Amino acid sequence: MTRFFLAGIIQGSIPGHTIHPQDYRKHIKEILRTHVPGAEVYCPVEKHPSSLEYDEPHGREVYLGHVERAASSDVVVAFLPEASMGTAVEMWEAHKRGAIVLAVTPMRENWTIKFLSTCMFDGLDEFERFVTSGDLARLIRKRSETRR
Repeated sequence: MTRFFLAGIIQGSIPGHTIHPQDYRKHIKEILRTHVPGAEVYCPVEKHPSSLEYDEPHGREVYLGHVERAASSDVVVAFLPEASMGTAVEMWEAHKRGAIVLAVTPMRENWTIKFLSTCMFDGLDEFERFVTSGDLARLIRKRSETRR
């Protein structure tokens, strides 16, 4: 079983209680569940759809729990059409622990994304081709072999 953490922009730089569209999460989950046997996909928005309404102690607990979950995952898929501070922290912690970090983003020159990502993709179509070609499975096997 491969543990995936689905990171990506939620609030970004939007002030207040508004979030970016989250449609990308369903698409990524479908790609992974269809093409990666035994994929366990954790999606923070699916588990906490009303997180913007949480009080501060509960919000802090959920946020730090998500950072830890990303760090302990085998693969983090980060969807970044624009900058996201929360996703950057999740990528950093996952990278430090040796997880595979896959970024779907047009921001290839952003140092956080560039230096923490194992692979970068311009869009979901390119990401899907990577998964369906078997390249993701090969990357996971390679990582598994080197961690023994």
